[in-house]
Amino acid sequence: MTNPNIIFTAPNVAEVIDKPMPEPGPGQILIRTARTCISSGTERANLIGDPMIGTNVKDGDPVVFPRQAGYSSSGTVEAVGEGVKSLKPGDRVAAGWTKHAAFNVVTERRAYLLPEGLSFEESAWTHIATFPMAALRKCHLEFGESVLVMGQGVLGQIAVKLARVAGAAPIIVGDPVAAKREAALALGADFAFDPSAPDFGERVKAVTDGGAKVVVEVTGVDKALDNALDATARFGRVALLGCTRHSNFAIDYYRKVHGRGVTLIGAHTMARPSFDSSSGWWCERDDGLAFLRLLSLGRLSMAGFTQEVHPVSDAPAVYTRLAAGGPFPAVQFDWRS
Repeated sequence: MTNPNIIFTAPNVAEVIDKPMPEPGPGQILIRTARTCISSGTERANLIGDPMIGTNVKDGDPVVFPRQAGYSSSGTVEAVGEGVKSLKPGDRVAAGWTKHAAFNVVTERRAYLLPEGLSFEESAWTHIATFPMAALRKCHLEFGESVLVMGQGVLGQIAVKLARVAGAAPIIVGDPVAAKREAALALGADFAFDPSAPDFGERVKAVTDGGAKVVVEVTGVDKALDNALDATARFGRVALLGCTRHSNFAIDYYRKVHGRGVTLIGAHTMARPSFDSSSGWWCERDDGLAFLRLLSLGRLSMAGFTQEVHPVSDAPAVYTRLAAGGPFPAVQFDWRS
């Protein structure tokens, strides 16, 4: 039995390479992968060799290849290690912190038993969905409050869906790409504006009675944050979900943050409790379970969210597109084809 993996062997180069079959240790499970999702921001940073790939990377640290990414997936339990009690071979699961590989080993806690009838396609987004879910929780969004989502990559799109489920009103999207603004309206946004327009802040304020109460900044771009602050209400809360990858931001913090009582919230997915959840601060597993409950009860749908599905053999071409930059769709690999 072979275990093909998608590996970034050099900057801008992805290859499918066979690796040894993993075996589950105590407390671990072996998953035969069905679907894996591309998280375009993180994976592009790994693919191109961005020197600021992670929060633990220091300026000047070398970028080492080969590298591997892909951390949100679904599949079937192939085997379990000693002590695993909640899962058994044959169970259908979603999983987090996996790789783009035919077989993955994860701890029991990072696998989620799928509710009956939920597809591999929808459930594969579970781990990625916990990122915007945590950002909205940290802002303590209340139903009826306005939400502005800056950026409509995968995280921003899921943030729109989650904000709607949470009762946000209205939901505004900021994205410079017209097609993405149009798609955001179909996902559930009430308004979609071009953040590069000189009247962006005023347009948001006009539909929110003075500014968005909650902002989820997904782009990691300094100009986007600057524009978002222009559209934020006094005492508003801004979740910094997008990874900036650099620190040379030029923002008038005194007038746009300090003087207006705006709260900036670090919303990296690793900045959360590991186990015990509390108000606004849920652990990763509890958010994953909540996402699956919303799907299984019909409160949230990810049906049709995936824009492209590729066999693993397409990986080199798919990642060549990603490396080139520009808008990138919601993509999954089907490891069964």
